[in-house]
Amino acid sequence: MKDPRGNALVIAGAALPLVVGSAGLASDTIQWTLWKRQLQRAADSAALAGVYGKLASQTITNGACSLSTPISRDLTVGDVNNRLGMTPTCAVESPPTSGIWATTPNAVRVTMTAQRALSFSGLFMTTAPTITASATAAQVQAGRYCAKALDPNTETGISFSGSAVVNLGCGMITNAKGANAVDGGGASTITASPMAAVGQIANSGNFTSGTIMQPYSSPTTDPYASLNPPTVPNGCNQSALQGNATSVTVTGSSSSSPAVVCYKDVTLNGGQTASFTDAIVIINGGDLTANAGTTLNCTRCTFILTTNTSGTITSNSIGKVTFNGGAHINLIAPTDGTYAGLVIYKDRRAPECNNCNKINGDSTSYLEGGIYIPSQEVQLSGDSGMNTNCVQMVAWQLTFTGNTTITNSCPGGPRGWDGSMVRLVA
Repeated sequence: MKDPRGNALVIAGAALPLVVGSAGLASDTIQWTLWKRQLQRAADSAALAGVYGKLASQTITNGACSLSTPISRDLTVGDVNNRLGMTPTCAVESPPTSGIWATTPNAVRVTMTAQRALSFSGLFMTTAPTITASATAAQVQAGRYCAKALDPNTETGISFSGSAVVNLGCGMITNAKGANAVDGGGASTITASPMAAVGQIANSGNFTSGTIMQPYSSPTTDPYASLNPPTVPNGCNQSALQGNATSVTVTGSSSSSPAVVCYKDVTLNGGQTASFTDAIVIINGGDLTANAGTTLNCTRCTFILTTNTSGTITSNSIGKVTFNGGAHINLIAPTDGTYAGLVIYKDRRAPECNNCNKINGDSTSYLEGGIYIPSQEVQLSGDSGMNTNCVQMVAWQLTFTGNTTITNSCPGGPRGWDGSMVRLVA
């Protein structure tokens, strides 16, 4: 009687090469996919490094990746982002020579190739196959910001506490790079999108639904970095209000031909009123203060806090901005001229300080325009419930606390500054 097991053995023997081949090809496919992913990851990271390098004013040279320091550093074998165990052939295009990103200055394309022998297929191939990966990164537009905090250190750049209610109708960004670069604390309610930081944004349930969070963003720039204070006129040593005077009024010809006045300080106490129209108000070394029961009107005008001190600038050289609760504030920025769009400009030489610029006001106060205090904290606190319209803020740090209510409504959509971020685009 014939034994059928002999037939099974023959069939199994004939099928064995197919089984071994299938297993070998499966192993090669997995290995190939892994190498391809590793190479793509390295290209992605190198392209991002190239854009960040360009933004940091480093030279990115077309050609070999080794010619561009940020990219070659990123591709150091086994040290940063190269996990291939070898240095692949690598080429840089900055900007790319083709495609929709060819005209984008801050765009970098990295193309990488590597030859790797496969364990099974290599037995039958005379040349190792070539793996190719390409990545393009660019700086792209990312929202619109009307509040910027320029402090680049690890402390908090933008903070919310108490029962602050902030609805900016646009985004906020800070250069702070710590774990709590933005801190939405207390019982605050925050409507501002996107919310961006160079560092991390603390987890909080106080940001309203739909807020776009952008931690680890590229740093923002000072939009008024090239704008300098005017020269302080000789003899600028008188207060705006002296003795028992109850009011001061200054009116220029027009916003394009403003009156230029200079005081050593503008400090309003109970019952006093200061009104400025089409004016540049220079404050030489003193404060801009409006206490409870006072009225400060500024129509198409700018307050400039600076100093004519030629020596070392100290904490007392340039004054503070203080609008206390109960003060009636009406501030509208000029629409043209050197300081167009700004209602308050503080000399950037002012040394860093905390709690030295406080903005409050009564519920009928009005603020339209920009506040520029780039080297110091600005605190919106207490019972500030003023009407705001197209408000922009640039400060060292921004703090919203107490019962602050800010509702920023700007006809025609939010003003401010375009935001940007670095991301892979191809």
